Amino acid sequence: MKYGSAFFLVLLTLFLSGFDFTKHTIPTDEIQSGGPPKDGIPALLNPKFVPAKTADFVKKEDRVLGLFINGEAKAYPIKIMNWHEIVNDSVGGKPVMVSYCPLCGTGMAFDPMISGKKHIFGVSGLLYKSDVLMYDHETESLWSQIKQEAVTGAMTGTRLKMLTLSHTTWEGWKKKHPETKVLSTETGYQRNYYRDPYADYAISDQLMFPVGKLDDRYSPKSWVLGVQYKGKTKAYAFSELKNAPRRFTDRLGSEEIKIVYEAEYRTTQVFDSSGKEIPSVVSYWFAWSAFHPETEIFSPTPQKK
Repeated sequence: MKYGSAFFLVLLTLFLSGFDFTKHTIPTDEIQSGGPPKDGIPALLNPKFVPAKTADFVKKEDRVLGLFINGEAKAYPIKIMNWHEIVNDSVGGKPVMVSYCPLCGTGMAFDPMISGKKHIFGVSGLLYKSDVLMYDHETESLWSQIKQEAVTGAMTGTRLKMLTLSHTTWEGWKKKHPETKVLSTETGYQRNYYRDPYADYAISDQLMFPVGKLDDRYSPKSWVLGVQYKGKTKAYAFSELKNAPRRFTDRLGSEEIKIVYEAEYRTTQVFDSSGKEIPSVVSYWFAWSAFHPETEIFSPTPQKK
């Protein structure tokens, strides 16, 4: 039997990565090298923070990932996350792991306490459907950010608990949380946090890595709010949200949910029928639809048949 060069390239990538692929829940031939090796993109293990009033390196229009837990607010500027992708931290006395995949535009935070044990996460250098594959230091299992679960290794099939996170502008976050702390550029690494290495990528419809068949209902880099709730998924394209009320009620499966869209800051919140906020994700359309091909689509007006 003859195998193509692509097959051997996949085998070589997996072999050189140093991870164990004996157990897996995704096709290993769809795992790709993103370029940098394991820890070539260094996760932050001991992040430093500065008060909002001294964070002059963050401009009002800069995107940040914001967490508010037990009365404490922290902002993680994407200009820093672009270079590190993962921050192991604590907010309001609770351990958190904040992740950002520049290729998918996805900022997602998780509870790193698994079976009562805190796990530390790093960047594997590998991708699945263009999305970052994280790894935990304790078992070196690989974890898919968007799937929110371990996909190889001893932890295969274990789910991560997603936390509520805001993907917004610095101006919008600071307005809601003026006492917020901000991730410092003093990371211990020499990086140019004022240069966006993904600036050209963000304005192009071209992808850097294959994700399978693209869903053409929206352009690949269209921004969407993705909601996964009680076994159902739905995408709210920002291009559709601008034609909807700022606050409105919608249905996801049999459940009623409430959507809040702040166009000025290009940010969203989702609440269940009791008013509790539901974790959601802002992402490029191609990424959301690649992981959720069954997703429903929101339309502010009835679709013509």
